[in-house]
Amino acid sequence: MTGLDKWQRSAAANYPRPQLQRARWVSLDGSWEFAIDRKADLKQPEEVVWDRRIMVPFAPETAASGVGDTSFYCAVWYRRQVQRPEMKPGERLMLHFGAVDYHASVWVNGVKVRTHEGGYTPFVVEITGALREGEAQEIVVRAEDDPADLEKPRGKQDWKLEPHAIWYPRTTGIWQTVWMEVVPAVYLEWVRWTSNLKRWEIGLEAQVHGPMTPGTRLAIRMQVGDQKLASDTYEFVSASLATASLTAGEVHRRIALSDPGIDDFRNGLLWSPSSPTIIDVDMELQDADGTVIDAVKSYTALRSVAIQGNRVILNGRPVPLRLVLDQGYWPESGQTAPNENAFVRDILLVKGMGFNGVRKHQKIEDPRFLYWADHLGLLVWEEMPSAYRYTRRSVERLTREWMEAVKRDDSHPCIISWVPFNESWGVPDLPDSLAQRAYVQALYYLTKTLDPTRPVLGNDGWESVATDIIGIHDYDADPKNIGRRYGTDEVARLFQFERPGGRLLRLGDSNERVQPIVLTEFGGIALRAKDDASWGYSDARTPAELEKRYTALLEVVRSLPALAGFCYTQLTDTYQEVNGLLYADRRPKVDLDKLAVATMGSHADEEDRWELIWRERLMEQQR
Repeated sequence: MTGLDKWQRSAAANYPRPQLQRARWVSLDGSWEFAIDRKADLKQPEEVVWDRRIMVPFAPETAASGVGDTSFYCAVWYRRQVQRPEMKPGERLMLHFGAVDYHASVWVNGVKVRTHEGGYTPFVVEITGALREGEAQEIVVRAEDDPADLEKPRGKQDWKLEPHAIWYPRTTGIWQTVWMEVVPAVYLEWVRWTSNLKRWEIGLEAQVHGPMTPGTRLAIRMQVGDQKLASDTYEFVSASLATASLTAGEVHRRIALSDPGIDDFRNGLLWSPSSPTIIDVDMELQDADGTVIDAVKSYTALRSVAIQGNRVILNGRPVPLRLVLDQGYWPESGQTAPNENAFVRDILLVKGMGFNGVRKHQKIEDPRFLYWADHLGLLVWEEMPSAYRYTRRSVERLTREWMEAVKRDDSHPCIISWVPFNESWGVPDLPDSLAQRAYVQALYYLTKTLDPTRPVLGNDGWESVATDIIGIHDYDADPKNIGRRYGTDEVARLFQFERPGGRLLRLGDSNERVQPIVLTEFGGIALRAKDDASWGYSDARTPAELEKRYTALLEVVRSLPALAGFCYTQLTDTYQEVNGLLYADRRPKVDLDKLAVATMGSHADEEDRWELIWRERLMEQQR
């Protein structure tokens, strides 16, 4: 099924965890009681004076929250009464949080049920045992988030009172959806999908939680549209098979697909930006008699990502990376999308300008964005938000949260690379510190261990010590200088003599390795009619000048043989940084068709022509 067809069935995208969907769930977004604890003095719910309300999931710093307080405070509190759903004996009630920044504590009916540290990753707690008689149940959340703490992953969140330079307003507390679901006593807890084009198969890892009996099995049905691809059943296994009751079990299987042997059909089944074919999956957890215990819906795709020499390979062929830097902020709602359509609109605009992907910068994005990127065909580079101090504590915090992020997202076909570090943030002494170089190398190899199917950029921008792709940040405003610097096949000269940003591009003795080079930040042309507090890396005074300068720069960058792709800075104006191709409210500064021609070139190859066709279909749908 194509992404555009899937758009017509968009209800699944509203599900907060789109690759493991159940029927019985309810969103808890909306109005909650709220209190600000400026010094984090309050430790128990009964100490709190509930003096206002907030719209969850918007951070209190944002206008959309109804609070709009951008001052310093160290903790916030939330309270809400919810209705107890109807539950059969043995069923469980799970409480989910998409993201709470930074350290969360949760009480249900006065019982503390969970804590979680990490502002960008989800957590869940079973609250069945804390439920009380009657329908009304009380949930209280405390989020502690010291605005001056530079040892935690914080991305673009400013530690100064007012946003400055490249940093933006803070995000405190709940900023992604809160929801509940009812699950059976034995339920599917986690699934992971991988694909292998060499063997023409889909890899499945599934984990079940609860007291299983021998013979518990997992039934899988996979299809694309009305075409069935596979229908199989697998029995769960455990280290405790000798016992009569299993507390957890796993399935690890490779699902073989019929190799059609015909190129047109094969290409139609593969996922790519121009043809984002999604494989829908129905999964049933069954007992030995075939009775359905749990039922979920999921999806996956068939595609491969690899590195061959100096090029990035998608589905066995070089893919020209045309990315745009995406900060993922909205004027009224900060890091939280104002609504579901905001994700769709952003992706349409990205593709409408001729890009085939985004580099999500210093943000682990909402899974619903990844859902739409999967279904509408957008390549995504996922990057860990940085901490800004190097200490044992910051190492432990970032490593733990990065592992959670990779586990959450590694089944999404849209993601084609992982980026643990950006511009040596959090490792400021990288050239001279053996420990900091080892830290970057450790995160590179840890990421490859967790997911060996994708390229990893150990440190994007400069000072590479362990990477599959050399990412370079270069904001030289003169296209001639960009052309001179990267318009050569003498890569050794580039690494020995060029210093974009005043930094070495590689550290160590690996300068002879042949790797893809991607200009992962460049441009940054601001449209500014007058000098004010806003800024960009260079200025254009009128839309016509912006179009002219963007076209001239992209014409050079697209032609450079040393580059495997590029990532332009940036998609939208973001607070004081006004170098977007779109205004903050997503209005284009230049006609989209003109931007698309500049991004892709007037002499597009076959893949680019498919991108143009896809873009036209998307824009028709948007209208």
